[in-house]
Amino acid sequence: MVAYAGATWDWHRMHYDPAFLEPRKLPAPVVDGQVFGALLAEQVQDWLGPSARLAKLSFRFKNLVFAGETVRCTGTVTAAEDGLLTIEQQVVVVDDGRVAVAPAGCQVRLGEGTP
Repeated sequence: MVAYAGATWDWHRMHYDPAFLEPRKLPAPVVDGQVFGALLAEQVQDWLGPSARLAKLSFRFKNLVFAGETVRCTGTVTAAEDGLLTIEQQVVVVDDGRVAVAPAGCQVRLGEGTP
């Protein structure tokens, strides 16, 4: 978490400092929101491959996610027109089904050789 804070210049204590977390009754450091943008982009890129280009990405937080929790990113293609896919996405905490990120979605421009 500290390395990610350094990479993104987000030094808020809730991401790494137990002394800050305890009086606020937070069970563990809070995962930085930028992680979810990266996860959603990676989900699409891993699925469609290197010739696909992310044209637009949007997401909204619903709940905090804490260090050590496992999340699942899901997506559904809702439109496909002229080489542009529209995908609705969501991030859910696996252990309790808590929705972490929704609504979320992206548009992806497909290049040659994209499945």
